[in-house]
Amino acid sequence: MEASAQDFIGEYKLLECIQCGVCTGGCPVSMKSGLNIRMMMREIKFSGKVEIPPEDTLWSCTTCSTCEARCPKELTPFDVIIGMRGITVEEGRIAPTIRDALESVFKHGNPWDRARAKRSEWAEGLDVPSFTGEEDFLYYVGCTPAYDPRGQEVARALVKTFDAADVSFGTLGNDESCCGDSVYSMGEKGLFELLVEDNLEIFENSKISQMVTTSPHCFNAFKNRYGKTSFEPRHYTEYIVELLDSEKLNLGKKVDKAVTFQDPCFLGKQNSIYDEPRKVLESIPGVNFIELDRSRERSLCCEGGGGRMWIDVPGERLAEKRVRDAVELGAEVIATACPFCTSTLEDAILTSGLEGSIQILDIIELVSQAL
Repeated sequence: MEASAQDFIGEYKLLECIQCGVCTGGCPVSMKSGLNIRMMMREIKFSGKVEIPPEDTLWSCTTCSTCEARCPKELTPFDVIIGMRGITVEEGRIAPTIRDALESVFKHGNPWDRARAKRSEWAEGLDVPSFTGEEDFLYYVGCTPAYDPRGQEVARALVKTFDAADVSFGTLGNDESCCGDSVYSMGEKGLFELLVEDNLEIFENSKISQMVTTSPHCFNAFKNRYGKTSFEPRHYTEYIVELLDSEKLNLGKKVDKAVTFQDPCFLGKQNSIYDEPRKVLESIPGVNFIELDRSRERSLCCEGGGGRMWIDVPGERLAEKRVRDAVELGAEVIATACPFCTSTLEDAILTSGLEGSIQILDIIELVSQAL
């Protein structure tokens, strides 16, 4: 067997795979892309070769972890995809958009090709303090909320909520760098390890013990990819529930909307956080919360994770089906708790011709309206 195949068999425990097909059967993108992870694992195990599939197939995986959640042997099939992507990255056989995103992370600390000096521009006009080590927690903003105009609205709503609860927090300002979640999923593990080393040095020097993140992707990276850390990462929905339970945060204004919720894969399937976002929504006066048919563990991926924000795959995006389902349900708002979900769902409204039929809001924007 080739050394790469031996590495794959050992690292991803392919000998334990019983070829039941649950991974492919549950994969949300398998039907549109031809992605068959069961067959890929079988071929490596029995042929002794790692055959890289076509680009559209290889990059269709969103690393949502549905395959991992359903595998009876507790394997992580999507890691095989990440391993294959790593080979193409090393060989330079990647789409220009992926290459540019990775180069931008290396040069600027973000995948959006924006200058590091502009990272804190989202906070202009707000009194956002720098973290000194004396605050209750570090607010880790993240790349998309820091640079994307739509994401900036979410970051500002979160700061407004922190201020309303009179909690002590700070940010790293322009010293903040990419968490590396998408870098890891793209297969550039060398760059990811560099980010981990640099970020941990900043966190330790800043004496960070508690962290609240905007994005489930940042939360997941810090919790599950960074190894043992000296700080506890939390997604903001977990923290908002704590503020509500302690009555530090009081929501008095009514938001009369029929609202449903898109479970972010990296919050739900990856970390089993399902109740907290719903508890926040149900705490908002006036909100009529209604569940989508496919929710929680069965939720439909938006196709924004796993590096998919930087490469398009032919075919209808699952986010378009998600929007249509919500409209048919009678929802006026699809609430999210992830900047990638917000972006893909808003795009899906336009591509589905449903502009004006439904609105996409982050949960914290609804909270902000109720303050």
